[in-house]
Amino acid sequence: MNLIPVYPEIFLLIATSAILLIDMFLPDEKRNITYMLSLATLVVCAALSLYSFEAGTVTYTFSNMFVSDPMSHLLKLFSYLAVGVTLVYSRQYIVERGMASGGILGGEFYVLALFSLLGQMVMISGTSFLSIYLGLELMSLSLYALVALRRNDSTSTEAAMKYFVLGALASGFLLYGMSMLYGATGSLDVNAVAKAAVSGTIKPMVLVFGIVFLVAGLAFKLGAVPFHMWVPDVYQGSPTPVTLLLGAAPKLATFAICVRLLVEGLLPLAFDWQQMLLVLAVLSLAIGNITAIVQTNLKRMLAYSTISHMGFVLLGLLSGVVNQSSAGAVGAYSSAMFYAITYVLTTLGSFGIVILLSRAGFEADKLEDLKGLNQRSPWFALVMLILMFSLAGVPPMVGFYAKLSVLQAVLGTGQIWLALVAVLFSLVGAFYYLRVIKLMYFDAPVDTAPIVASSDMRVTLSLNGVAIVALGILPGGLMAACESAIGQSIGHALKNLAGMAA
Repeated sequence: MNLIPVYPEIFLLIATSAILLIDMFLPDEKRNITYMLSLATLVVCAALSLYSFEAGTVTYTFSNMFVSDPMSHLLKLFSYLAVGVTLVYSRQYIVERGMASGGILGGEFYVLALFSLLGQMVMISGTSFLSIYLGLELMSLSLYALVALRRNDSTSTEAAMKYFVLGALASGFLLYGMSMLYGATGSLDVNAVAKAAVSGTIKPMVLVFGIVFLVAGLAFKLGAVPFHMWVPDVYQGSPTPVTLLLGAAPKLATFAICVRLLVEGLLPLAFDWQQMLLVLAVLSLAIGNITAIVQTNLKRMLAYSTISHMGFVLLGLLSGVVNQSSAGAVGAYSSAMFYAITYVLTTLGSFGIVILLSRAGFEADKLEDLKGLNQRSPWFALVMLILMFSLAGVPPMVGFYAKLSVLQAVLGTGQIWLALVAVLFSLVGAFYYLRVIKLMYFDAPVDTAPIVASSDMRVTLSLNGVAIVALGILPGGLMAACESAIGQSIGHALKNLAGMAA
């Protein structure tokens, strides 16, 4: 068996287990060792994935249950980045709360974050229903525990229970859909399911029935309407570092399994699942943006913002196949991938600012806590302005180019009305982003306490803001990487569809 493609996962598992054991014997004042070991682990994983990404090969292992391809490597690299940045932003928060907060101890947070990352990596590379589901559950169970970490806080406990119950329901949907597809095709392998779907020997109705449950489970993990009920409550109730872990890297893993299951496995039935995604996308854009306007809690506002942005990701995914033609598939799916990556980078900075303004005994999670930020720290007010402009889609921030690339993919399908709906709700969404800027620059500060942050957090947050502008001005490199990765990863699926059309 070829274990080389799984080296990053093997190393992460061994290193995380070692960190767990080491942390057990560390006194509280030396928790910094756990933090440094966690970052070092991510650096080594990134080096292993980068080496494989540059090779550009597609390798299957574990009886075709696991694939090492350019798409998986690129998404893993950004997942490492997202988790690493989250750990940097969270370190001071965790140290300040410590044991007094009733449970946010450094070791548990770091270890569970790394185990959730391991689950995401398995999801990203899974090419079997079994491996995808195992990765999903490893990620989900780690996140459930993280949400409940502040065990003496009733809000956190309530959020954890909601997330766990609804997450179990969504997992049931996903499993039931997978079981229907397995029953119809006789295989758990995504590529074998694709070949069976192309063969024409299976009744489409059975496959479509399975797809309905599959899409419902995926929509829950993305936080798309009407499976979004958990998102605002969990975002608000979780400790802010956990909210950041929930809102960033898992979105990349969920995007990956959407591509694996729907594109690589069920592209011949694209007409059916694209119609489902269309409904989810429009509802997410509408409810996400409209509901965000009335929020007074910053974390809830960003939660509804997440729902609306997942609507844009779905727009890219539903624009790949038109009339059994996949001519624009690579462009559409790469635009969705570009959008997911840049959204994660932007949301890292947004919650990073929330953590920056928080201190022991005070969570800066209300909109009024941003009042007068420009007077307290002009630089970080500028960083937040850049992030809000990017989320609103204002040029030259990367959010503008991401939205533009998705809208181009939608226009390529001939659905002009859909592009107009997306633009209309983006304009609605601009209101609550501009309100944040108004509070920072034109209102008197409510909180005049000095902003205290470690140098590593200040540098990382600054680089985060600069990256949003740089990628907006020069998006070509990342977009080319996304196109190359998608093209190589879904090539066989496109060939199957072309053979079916012929």
